[in-house]
Amino acid sequence: MRFLFLGDVVGRPGRIAVQDRLPGLRRAWALDCVVINGENAAGGFGITEAICDEFLAAGADAVTLGNHSWDQREALVFIERQDRLVRPANYPKGTPGRGAAVIEAGNGARVLVVNVMGRIFMDALDDPFAAIERELSACPLGEVADAVIVDFHAEATSEKQAAGHFFDGRASLVVGTHTHVPTSDTRILPGGTAYQSDAGMCGDYDSILGMQKEEPIRRFLQKTPGARLEPATGQGTLSGVAVEIDDATGLAKAVWPVRLGPHLSESVPPWAQG
Repeated sequence: MRFLFLGDVVGRPGRIAVQDRLPGLRRAWALDCVVINGENAAGGFGITEAICDEFLAAGADAVTLGNHSWDQREALVFIERQDRLVRPANYPKGTPGRGAAVIEAGNGARVLVVNVMGRIFMDALDDPFAAIERELSACPLGEVADAVIVDFHAEATSEKQAAGHFFDGRASLVVGTHTHVPTSDTRILPGGTAYQSDAGMCGDYDSILGMQKEEPIRRFLQKTPGARLEPATGQGTLSGVAVEIDDATGLAKAVWPVRLGPHLSESVPPWAQG
């Protein structure tokens, strides 16, 4: 199975990059499953139903979220009827929506998608490790799920790495999101789980984390309140992770970073080069 995960979509540049490129990539790369983190898609803060529908129409099989899940208040309502929109599983009991979803891949495989949020330097939600354990125990790889994808939305690379190693052999991919900067530690862990500390963002990299540069710089220099952060407006880059998953075991056979667009060096899986 060929799988693509795309990191945080930031504002209009990220949305346009996804809409313009993903349908073609899905065909050309013969992708069986695509998951996108969309928590910054609406002007950099949250997601709307219309944007979620656009991602699904472009070829995404599921959309994950994070600490900006509820910045667009409508998400509290439409997440209940959109079973392919997945918010962090470690929100308290009673939070709208779901923290995991089993989706059907293009090849008919059952893919468990789990989203959690870290606690270091972030809002102190429930234990993300316990949340992942709960979802993997209910839908174990190789028994109920043919593949398992974990989006660990967190600030600290140490917390993400701990999750990768702790669940090694029980997930097809553990990938970090949130920091908007792609890391260079793409690899397969000893137990067969593909891993990358952060997938990066889909957005304009001529920016500061996808936002126009002037206001963040001013805040660092002056340390005073100022204007609202606004997404950068240049051409967007797709950033994420591609994984080839063994159909027999659900574990990773190969993994590659994906970067397509200006400002970053291009990186694509070998199947895109032949």
